[in-house]
Amino acid sequence: MSHDFTPWPAPLAATYRARGYWRGLTLDDLLRDTARRRESHLAIVDGERRWSYAELDGRVERMAAAIYRLGLAPGDRVLVQLPNIAEFAQLFFALQRCGVVPVLALPAHREHEIVHLAVLSGSRAYAIADSYQGFDYRELARKLRARVPSVNHVFVAGIAEEFTSFDALDAEPEILPLPDSSSVAVLLLSGGTTGLPKLIPRTHDDYHYNIRESARVAGLGTDTRYLAVLPVAHNFPLACPGILGTFHAGGTVVMCADGSPETGQEMVAREQITDTALIPPLVLLWLEARAWIDADLGSLRWLQVGGARLNPEVAARVRPVLGCRLQQVYGMAEGLLCFTRHDDGDDAIVHTQGRPISADDELRIVDENDQEVTPGCTGELQVRGPYTLRGYWRSEEYNRRAFTDDGYYRSGDVVRRTAEGHVIVEGRNKDVVNRGGEKIPVEEVENLLLSHPAVLDVAIVGVLDEVLGERTCACVLPRGEVPTLPALKAHLNALGLAAFKLPDRLVIFETFPSTKLGKVNRRALASLIMESSTP
Repeated sequence: MSHDFTPWPAPLAATYRARGYWRGLTLDDLLRDTARRRESHLAIVDGERRWSYAELDGRVERMAAAIYRLGLAPGDRVLVQLPNIAEFAQLFFALQRCGVVPVLALPAHREHEIVHLAVLSGSRAYAIADSYQGFDYRELARKLRARVPSVNHVFVAGIAEEFTSFDALDAEPEILPLPDSSSVAVLLLSGGTTGLPKLIPRTHDDYHYNIRESARVAGLGTDTRYLAVLPVAHNFPLACPGILGTFHAGGTVVMCADGSPETGQEMVAREQITDTALIPPLVLLWLEARAWIDADLGSLRWLQVGGARLNPEVAARVRPVLGCRLQQVYGMAEGLLCFTRHDDGDDAIVHTQGRPISADDELRIVDENDQEVTPGCTGELQVRGPYTLRGYWRSEEYNRRAFTDDGYYRSGDVVRRTAEGHVIVEGRNKDVVNRGGEKIPVEEVENLLLSHPAVLDVAIVGVLDEVLGERTCACVLPRGEVPTLPALKAHLNALGLAAFKLPDRLVIFETFPSTKLGKVNRRALASLIMESSTP
């Protein structure tokens, strides 16, 4: 075992190969195979730009050659922070073609997270758009290079200024070294439970299986037109089945710049979208927007919903209001995926988060002593399988806590299973707030707030919210002058924290309730806040 990446034990790896889960294919094979079969078919739409599979493959070929000639070798990492634009797919596959590993950051991340990810991954290059939603990423790139000298190159989609433009990454194709299918193909971001995000190594073998099996369960085909609404750096819209599953199926990916119901529903009508994926807060907005948006959604067949539990009352409204069928998805970038099936009854589709996609997904639900609970009871989900990681990237110490001795991943999700095997998500037992599908590790935000001179102590808790599921509340013991919420947000902004991690609310306390072990009782804090909000 290397210090970077924990492979599957050899006997399990042999089993997964023998059962056909791992086929020795790379993520580059995914595009190459479809480009051969569907050369003239439309692969990707981005505004007025429309690339066929042949054009996408040709752009990938030339970009890969240029990246390789810059000296980026197989196994090197490139930090990628791009919005939903066609260049995301071009760069992703170009890196796969030359064996370089993309590290996928979100457009919302700022200096605090980007520096951490560059250092942790050992990235040698950074790929950005020139600007997006009013933010200039070139200025962020300058700060990154000043703090992390190992980042030798910056690639910019758009006006590059002193950096290298995507258009300049163009060279005559050549035969490039092929990565081993058991090697790391992509590094995804964890939702995080302690401190800054961790990196999830996904291999070609396991991620290719993840993609093609979820595409099969979701029923994608050559006629699929998938609208990418959520940020495609997320595992869900990337590969569950997402844009990569659509490419595997030979369908068409349509990039959407924002998730507003106005933009999304108009694009469904204009581009004859058949499938898309949303998180619960966006589902609620899309449903409410039907009162004033009359776009024709007749082409939409399936709406996937994941990232957080969907309220059954909201789930039941999807078909009558949007006119499409619902597919609930429960999963994690670390691996496990559960889907409701297209032939499931309404009760399962509305009230559960589905069944695992693989016969070799091993799930067990345990109590606080790691003992399996009685069937049907709630407990923490532990999982292992052919596409669930065995360890985070360069995190040996944390891995000893995050995994059991027999290799099960401790998800931190509290779930129960029905007699039919469907999973129902009940909540979390880790210190993380799920704000509209974005996982916010409380320790990271708390550590930054403690550097504010007016904060003696702080605890971040999640409070229930009808739209986002949870909102963040900063519970503060003040030091001297009582701080204000705008002042705390300004402090976090100055430290380069992503905007979605900023606290939504501030509550001042004189003391914190504690557990029997003397720790801050976050559950009691959340209850006190909810009680104080009740009229």
